[in-house]
Amino acid sequence: MRAWRALGALLPAVVLAAGCGIRATDVVEAGEPAIVQVGPAGQQGTVLYFVSSSSAARVLPVVRLDRSQEGSGVYGGATPAGGAERALDMLMAGPSKAEQDAGLRSELPTRRIALTVELSAQGVQVTLDAEVTGLSEPARQQLFCTAAQARTADRGEAVTVTGTDGVIGPAHCSV
Repeated sequence: MRAWRALGALLPAVVLAAGCGIRATDVVEAGEPAIVQVGPAGQQGTVLYFVSSSSAARVLPVVRLDRSQEGSGVYGGATPAGGAERALDMLMAGPSKAEQDAGLRSELPTRRIALTVELSAQGVQVTLDAEVTGLSEPARQQLFCTAAQARTADRGEAVTVTGTDGVIGPAHCSV
């Protein structure tokens, strides 16, 4: 009986000591994140990128469903320049009340800015009637990611933004 008690008292110490030899490992890459459908099938949506209030540098995608085009197809693939201009107009207007309540914000200027979008073999060319070289990195990512997403669903397009004070890019969405 004493042997069992001694073993029972010794067992937790042995288990704790055995755990001390576990070595830390680096992060293991497991590939690209999963892509999921976030809206009802057959509805088009516009993907915008806003900054999380919980982290100043974290840019997150937000899908705004376009209820006026129900049944017109699935979002994705090449979009005409008008689609990119519309997406950037929506981005420049800032997050909706619901998006703000969810902790999202924009680091882009809040005043009305004229913009044009041209699509070319080099990617998306955005021209803004505003200064762009002083934009923070999250603000730049908001522009790059929203413009690239409006062109191709995989955000792989190079985006160049020209403003009244210079050019940023070409760059790719890093989100």
